This record gives sequence, structure tokens and C-alpha cells, in this order.
Amino acid sequence: MYQNIREEELKNKLTQDYFKKFDCTKVIGNIDFCVSSHGRDHLWAEAKKGKSDIYKSLAQVILTIGKAKAFNSHSPPSFIGAFDAEKIAFVAYNEIQDIFYTNDFNWNVTPSNQDTKEFARVLEKVRDVADKNSLLFEYGEALADFIKIGFDIKNDAKITIDKNNFVVIYGKWLDKVKPTIAIEWDKVQGIDIIDGDFFLADILSENNQTIGDKLNVLLNENEYKLARKTDQYGLDNSATVSFNDGQKAHRQFWDIYDRPPAEEYQDFIVKRRDLLVPQDVRERKGSFFTPRQWVELSQQYLTDYLGVDWQDEYTIWDCAAGTGNLLNGLTNKYNVWASTLDQADVDAMHERITNGANLLESHVFQFDFLNDDFAKLPAKLQDIINDPVKRKKLVVYINPPYAEAATKTTILSTGENKAGVATQSQINKDFSKTIGAACNELYTQFYLRMHRDLPDSKLATFSNLKYVISPSLFKFRDYFKVDFKGGFICNARTFDNVKGNFPIGFLMWDTDSDNMIERITVDVPEIKSVKTVNAINSKKCLINEYIRNHFDKQNDDIIGWLKIPNNQMQDQNSVFISTQVTSRPTPITPNNVIEMGVYLTARHCIDLTWINNNDQVRYPDNAVNTDTEFQNNCLAYLLFHTSNSIKSEHGTNHWIPFTEQEVNAKDDFESHFMTDFIQGKLPPTDSNLGDNQDKIQRTTPLIFSPEANAVFNAGRALWRYYHQQDGANVNASYYDIRAHFQGRNKAGRMNSHSNDVEYTKLLNNLKSAMKALTDKLVPKIYEYGFLLK
Repeated sequence: MYQNIREEELKNKLTQDYFKKFDCTKVIGNIDFCVSSHGRDHLWAEAKKGKSDIYKSLAQVILTIGKAKAFNSHSPPSFIGAFDAEKIAFVAYNEIQDIFYTNDFNWNVTPSNQDTKEFARVLEKVRDVADKNSLLFEYGEALADFIKIGFDIKNDAKITIDKNNFVVIYGKWLDKVKPTIAIEWDKVQGIDIIDGDFFLADILSENNQTIGDKLNVLLNENEYKLARKTDQYGLDNSATVSFNDGQKAHRQFWDIYDRPPAEEYQDFIVKRRDLLVPQDVRERKGSFFTPRQWVELSQQYLTDYLGVDWQDEYTIWDCAAGTGNLLNGLTNKYNVWASTLDQADVDAMHERITNGANLLESHVFQFDFLNDDFAKLPAKLQDIINDPVKRKKLVVYINPPYAEAATKTTILSTGENKAGVATQSQINKDFSKTIGAACNELYTQFYLRMHRDLPDSKLATFSNLKYVISPSLFKFRDYFKVDFKGGFICNARTFDNVKGNFPIGFLMWDTDSDNMIERITVDVPEIKSVKTVNAINSKKCLINEYIRNHFDKQNDDIIGWLKIPNNQMQDQNSVFISTQVTSRPTPITPNNVIEMGVYLTARHCIDLTWINNNDQVRYPDNAVNTDTEFQNNCLAYLLFHTSNSIKSEHGTNHWIPFTEQEVNAKDDFESHFMTDFIQGKLPPTDSNLGDNQDKIQRTTPLIFSPEANAVFNAGRALWRYYHQQDGANVNASYYDIRAHFQGRNKAGRMNSHSNDVEYTKLLNNLKSAMKALTDKLVPKIYEYGFLLK
């Protein structure tokens, strides 16, 4: 019916012919087509021109929704759908919503990429659901009748609560209603009540009276009743909780919803109480679900380490089990124990056992590993822990919480400090004075207790690599003496809720050891390679110590400033030079400009990847001081690298690497420092460089390699073309030239491309020359020990 038209025209035609009574202008992320009315969404759909595989289109829209987590910020629609020139298909949202709460799914894949395992997994789900429940229409009268009946457009109707939207409504309830409930939330946690229980009392009520009496909390008109119990006379002795605003916010909130949900949804909502936990709480408590592929691989590594019969010969305890997905695939449930902080997670595991999970209900229990006494453990597990022989056959198998306190940026790259999450535990109190910064990490607290209270046992753990590498955790490694028994690393982005691009390691340790961690070699399955991880046990061996030895305390002839962040590779993009003073600035002068070039080159010329994200850049060998070609090449690299953020508007530009004649400038440059420096024309100057008083003065021309000379040649052509432009700034820097041709977006950031064909060609020539220079420099970075392979 709609053949030979473009996708946008197809959407317009469909709107006109079938959805003209609705609002089809709403834009939700990358979802192609949204149908709404009176504040409610009826359909989120994928559009394809021509003829398409409707199953694959449905899979794509599910991946699009899941990647953006659109259901967190928008009430989900009644249907998801897909359409092309011939047909349209609808699937009820509640039929597929469970997939959005899958624990071991990577939502970061490109939705349109049909070659990923995630697409295949969703497609399988779609085929199963759609074959049973989809509504497929060719365009015509039947479709129009379905839309008239299926898409309720009554203006005065309240919002219906169903399987699709109760989690989103809970999120809004947290903002509007929870703050008005007069209760100290931290105190009710001890009686296994969460804010979600109050929400359930609200949502499952009629005329402000909770229906039934089996919930943890009941709403009784203008107050809640909780912790139901009877006294010695058999009388109801429940505590009551009121509102601190006279129930105003509560009434206003629920006025727009039709309560209770239909009876067919009530049991489902109660059973999914586990979803009623705020996202920030799950992150704070460390609920980062281990992807299935890494669970399976970790168990293979344990088999390789402990032998094919390890599950029969060893006791396995996951003391940070969450909902227990790390234990999927284990075969001997009699040797497996699972404990977790939250009773709600215990309940979820018990429900999984009812549905066939291979665990024993008596082996799954609530336990706070960082605070509780081992006397609270089940007797059988205590017997193993207290027996030195049996304890040697104990494997602590965990993916512990990654939350961190007292830092500017958490490991999740959220930019927010998780105050209090790590500093309030008993283990923190026990170790903070002796271990120091390591106690800011929840996962290292697990390791500290395990090492202290479960000596000679085995540890098999997922975590970041900070405890292996970071110099700030030296005291931890001095205490946590273990033998490495193998492991692998994987990209953190494959874990649910983790935003950073860094390695998470599955590492196996034997705690019966006196060895301090120094260097380990791990597998990298994703690229079928290996990676050496080197511990840093002294800050004096890091590159920032090297550059401190080249601080020019005289500060008389400052030509720029170098931003020096921390030493790890992940801070690479924070290393740059500028004309203005930045935070943590280091002055660049004629006496240290070469060393500043060496520093910046060492920080930038190795590409940052998730694999080397945590690597520390180190203090180089002394041999670097006699390799003048390498030093000079580093200056060339600095001059033409994008981290050169010198701007002439902020002061005199001392970084022009050419003379006026070379680039046909229309006037004299304010500064000839860089060309004079390169040509050895600067007079000797007094230096104040601490231990470097005998430093050789730069009074002879610098000699560059052919690769560096090629960079200068390409740069010269670019400068010459710029100075041909009308209104060219005679003192323009490399940054200024790029900004001139590339322009800026609305946010003020430089665009990545230019419409000027000649400029683009010249810039690409420069990039190619820089690539060749980088290839020459990289081996030296390893040779001189800036980085270790």
C-alpha cells in the first residue's frame, strides 16, 4: 500500500490514515514512531520502508528501548510495534517487559546490528512471544477497527495501573510521596521493610484502604500499619505511620491513577517486589549483575585451577550473592551457600529455587558480611569455617559491591561521591587506621575480612583491578598477601549498570601465602590475548614524579601551562597545554619545554582502551635523558597534537613552529620563541630546576627524525593555507586554526569536521604524518619504561 516511499513519508502517511486522532509528534530517544494521547503512550514502534522482517524490526525496537532505558523516564506504552510498507505488528508491552530487567544482558550494543549475540537473543524472545501474542495487520479496515478499540482515547479516564507501568509509577512515587511519609527509613530496614512495601500498600488499595492483609505494610485511610504482630492477648499490635503534610501529596499523586490494578495484575506486582528498589540503592549496594558469559567462563577457570571434581570437593560461598546469578551453572547444590545483605534478594533467590534454581533454600540466607558476626551463619557453614582443614577447601566466589566513598569520581564514572557507603561498616572501622585508602572500597573490605577471618581459603572474585595496581592501595597489598592462580579480564561495559570503559577482572587467589602482589598475567578472551598487570608499590616510580623534577621554580619566562592529572592512563584526556592557568598547573619555560613534550607524548601516544585504562604511566629509565632525537620528536608531537590547546586570545602565542616567511604571514608574529628555540638561537638562561642544575642549555639546533620533519612539512602547508584566508589572525595557534575552519556547535564545542575541502585534505595529511611519528615513538615509550607490557 505504501510502496516506493521513504521512511519519513511512510510515518506521515500512517499518521494521516490511521492515527490522525492521536499525537504522533512525540520524540523518545531513537524510537522511530510514538503514538500518544492525553499524556499516555499507546505505541512505540520501529519503521522500515519497503518490505521487512517484522520479527527483526520488533527486536530492534526492544534493543532501542532497552539501550536508552526509556521505561525509566517515560511511562511504557500499551504496545510495542513494527511496520513497513505492507503491514504493521503489535505486541503488548507486558508480554516483553521482563527482558528489560534481565540481569545478564548487555544493552550497550547497537540496536540495528543484527550480528550481535544480544540481537539474536532478543530475536528468539520476540519470535516466541510474537507467534503467540502478536497482532499482525495488513493496512485496511481491520487495522482501523483495532486502533479504535485498542487505543483508549478517553480524556477523563484515570491512568490504569498494569504490568507495564507499575515500576515507572513507583519511581514517580519516590519523588512525590515517599518524602511525606513520617518515618526514619534507616530504622525500618532492620525489620525487612523497604519503601517499596509502602508503595505496594498504596497501589493495592481501594478508597485508601489496602485490599487483603498479607503485605508487610497496609494503608488504612490516612496512615500506614506495619510490622504486623499480635501481643500476648492475641490483639493487633501494629506500629502506625502517618504523613508529615496532612497526606496532601499522597492524595494529589494518587488522584490521577485508577487503583487497585486489575485483579489479573495484582499477584504479578506483589511477586515482583524485587523491582521496587531505587536504581541508586542497587548501585550503592553493589547489585551489578554478572553477565552469563563471564559466569560460565569463570567456572571453567575454577575447573582448570581446582580440577574437574572441584564442585564435589570444595565448598562454595557467595557472600555477596545479590539474587544469585553468579551461582547459575553450579551443579552440586549441597556444597553451595549464598548470602546477601537484603532480605528481598533472599526472597528472590527462594522464588528462583521454587522455579527450579539449583540451590538449597536452607543454604540461602540474609547476612551482612561486612558487619555481622560469623556466629549468625548456619551451623553447617560455621563448621566448615572453624575447621582449618575444611577451610582449605572453601572457595569464596563473589562479584562484590564496587561502590567507593571519599573520592571525587566513583568507579561508575557517575561523578558523584557515594558518601557513607564504605565508611560505616565494622570492617572499615577495624582496618581504616592500618590499611588506609583501601577501606574506601567496599569490595576490598570483603577481601580484608575474608583474608583475616577465613585464612587459607580460596578467593575467586570479579572486581576492578585497582587493588592490584593502584599505588594508593599499597598498604592493602602489604596485608593481603596471596598467590595468584589465574584469571581473565573483560570490559566493564558488559556488566549491567556499569558505565565506565575499564577492565573488570575475574581473578583467583590462594590466601595461604606470604607473597605480596607485584605482577600478574591475565587472559583477555575478547581479543584472544594476554595482559600483564603491574602493581605500583611506590609513588616515586610514577611519571608525575619525573615531571616534578623538571619544575622550573624560577618561573620568569612562562610560555604556557601543562595540566598534570593523576598517573593512570584513564586520565589521558586531562593532559594538555594551554595559555591560561588551569587547575593543578605546571609552568612551561624555556628550561623545561623539552621535558614537558616528553611527558605529554608519554601520556598521549598510546591509545587509551578499556584494557589499559588502569595502567599507571611510570618514571622513565635514565636512558631517555641521552636520546635527543626522541626528546626532539616529542616536542614535534606536542606541537601538532590536539592536546595543544594554546589560544592566542588568552595571551601571547609562543608556540608557532614556523617563521612568517615560511607561511606567508601578513604581519610579524608577536613571539618567535618556538622557531628560535628549535634553531638553537636562544641565549643561555639560568635555571632553577632542583636536581637538574647541570642541565645542558638548548643552544644548538634541534635535530628531528624524518617522521618528525614530515609532520613539520604537513603543518607548514596547513598554516600557509590558513594565512591565505581573509581576516586570518597573524598570531593564530594550531587550536585557533582548527577552530577557524571547523567552527563550533551550539554548545560552544569545536566541530569534528569542516566543509572546507582543501583544509580537510591538509589536515588529513597532517594526521597521517602524526600517525607515522606516533608509530616511531611508541616503541620508545615501552623501551624507556613509561609503560610496561
